[in-house]
Parts: sequence; C-alpha cells; structure tokens
Amino acid sequence: MSKGRAALAVVLLLVGLVWTGQGAGVIPGSFMTGSSFWLGVGLVCIVLAAAIAWTARRRG
Repeated sequence: MSKGRAALAVVLLLVGLVWTGQGAGVIPGSFMTGSSFWLGVGLVCIVLAAAIAWTARRRG
C-alpha cells in the first residue's frame, strides 16, 4: 500500500470515528452531538477508509 493511500485511509478512519462518536452522543460538546446526520456521515467515512485500505492492499 502506498504511503499516501495509507495516510488517507487513517485520516478518514479517525475523522469517521470522531463524527460517529459525536453523532451517537458519545462525544459531547459540539453541535454535532446527538445528530443522526453526523452519525451517518461518520459511518460512511469509516466504510470509505476500509475500502481505500482494502483496494490499496489488494493491488499490492
């Protein structure tokens, strides 16, 4: 996996985890707290990070 794709996947995963936590109400203190929109956006980011990592890894 190239370093660029790995970095993108890690950043996207971390952002997705934060947004999912805020959307689920686990991480308080933001306008995103408790919002199902941000929960969904966070989950999409996590899935995209996994897809980027999987395709980059598969290509060799």
